[in-house]
Amino acid sequence: MAHLKKSRVEVKTEESCLAHALVIAIAKATNDPDYTAYRKGWNILSKVHEPMQASGVYLSRGGIPELQAFQRYLPEYRIVVYSSLQCDIMFEEQVASPMRINLLYDDQHYHITNLTAAMAKR
Repeated sequence: MAHLKKSRVEVKTEESCLAHALVIAIAKATNDPDYTAYRKGWNILSKVHEPMQASGVYLSRGGIPELQAFQRYLPEYRIVVYSSLQCDIMFEEQVASPMRINLLYDDQHYHITNLTAAMAKR
């Protein structure tokens, strides 16, 4: 479990945490120079509004319909959401993409996680 803790990035917002988590995860996956700032919650609001407007998702919290809309908007990424640390998959659609975004839905909030690496270390 210690490795899992290191593999988790906490999203530092209560509103639109799903959109924030996606922006931070994409920044990490694409080596965006603003990744660290986004992770700390700095200068992220304009980047969060972009996918929300483009996908038509306006939310305070995200559920399955919002995840489906974001997945349609981001076909170059496969979004996988785990509902617990036991790696129960809550959401995953078949997308032909090697780029994967792992999110953890924990107590009404989304976080970015690398559960694949954590499971390999068990």
